[in-house]
Amino acid sequence: MKATHEGVTRTERLYVRLTAEEAAHVADLAAARGLRQSDFVRTAVLRGMGGRPLFGRRAMPRETASAVRQLGAVAVDLNRLIEVARADGAIRPDVLGACLSRVRAVIVNSGNANCATGKLGLRACKRICTETARVLGIAAEEVFPSSTGIIGVPLPADKVVAKLPELISSRAASEEALIQFAQAILTTDTRTKIASSFCRIGKKEIRLVGVAKGAGMIHPQLATMLVYLFTDAVASPNRLKRLLTHACDESLNCLSIDGDTSTNDSALLMASGKSEISLSSSVPRAQFAKVLRDVCQSLAHQIVSDGEGVKHVIRLHIEEARSRSEALAIARSISRSLLVKTAWAGADPNWGRMLAAIGACALAIDPNLVDISIGAQKVCRRGMGNPFDERQAHAELAKPKCDIYIRLRRGSASLIFLTTDLTAEYVRINADYST
Repeated sequence: MKATHEGVTRTERLYVRLTAEEAAHVADLAAARGLRQSDFVRTAVLRGMGGRPLFGRRAMPRETASAVRQLGAVAVDLNRLIEVARADGAIRPDVLGACLSRVRAVIVNSGNANCATGKLGLRACKRICTETARVLGIAAEEVFPSSTGIIGVPLPADKVVAKLPELISSRAASEEALIQFAQAILTTDTRTKIASSFCRIGKKEIRLVGVAKGAGMIHPQLATMLVYLFTDAVASPNRLKRLLTHACDESLNCLSIDGDTSTNDSALLMASGKSEISLSSSVPRAQFAKVLRDVCQSLAHQIVSDGEGVKHVIRLHIEEARSRSEALAIARSISRSLLVKTAWAGADPNWGRMLAAIGACALAIDPNLVDISIGAQKVCRRGMGNPFDERQAHAELAKPKCDIYIRLRRGSASLIFLTTDLTAEYVRINADYST
């Protein structure tokens, strides 16, 4: 589209020659710099576009002039942003509107789930978000609330609101502040869960740090698990969502402690853009995806290792399944069996319980094709007992971490699933949780 229309401002003429992809990438960078939707003009006035809205159903985010008109109305270092966009050689086919929704603050309380509390709970949540936004000078819609704890008890919003000024005034970009945040969100956890990593792109770095909590009622995709991931990369919400979904599928959604789902579960990935390295290019995106997966897997291991009453962590290797979803269903069926979990608690190599749990997963699995190995020992071959050293198998299961292999001979899909035993300590913790 050429800037040949009458009435086009100088700013529009300056930027209208950007490609649609470049303009969208510049919008990504602008959003990362702290711009809100209200900072952008809401209608396009270029002739030939009929003044159509930039937002909503009639949005035309892929039109170069539309995107540039939007950006040209913003008085913030756009020259530098475009410089960075072109230097990256980025191609951003994502819709522009998706770049404008973001989170600028997270407020978390532990000890109270604020769930099953009706309109009173919703009002409490809204009040906390509104007050947090007021103190920070941002919009309430930009505050992400999280609660974890006992279900059905009204959330005392007054207590939270009264502490907000002190809490916000003491915030800091430091390791100590991060540890304090990690400690504050714990419930029955016995230790904090933090992981960090980085990837180098040329002479710059993209950094990522993650904080999590979770010890009981862990059986994703709905678990009492809160995970917060912070990066300085430049990325749109849509791109972050795709990256996070993929990372979670290989980590946080591949674990189970007690087989119970929960009402409160969140995994949030936020990008500040301070590194000025865009994830719209394939090379940094691939490197960041690996870093994100590694951090999520570390947090998953930390959650399982700190499970309520856990003495043994089991890594279930499901092999030769027909599909990944089939492998996941089998892993979850094994991990939810109380008989299997109590056998693991006693380091009892009772492979028959695992075979029975596989049969209980409602899939047409032929037991005559199934192999089960505990560590390096094959204890079941094609659905029948295989001679093995019971003492060695017991010793393997008695270790803090043990690998168990399930071979199905149905296809080529596989996955690794983290789970645990079930001990008397778990019963003690949960027998009097609310009293």
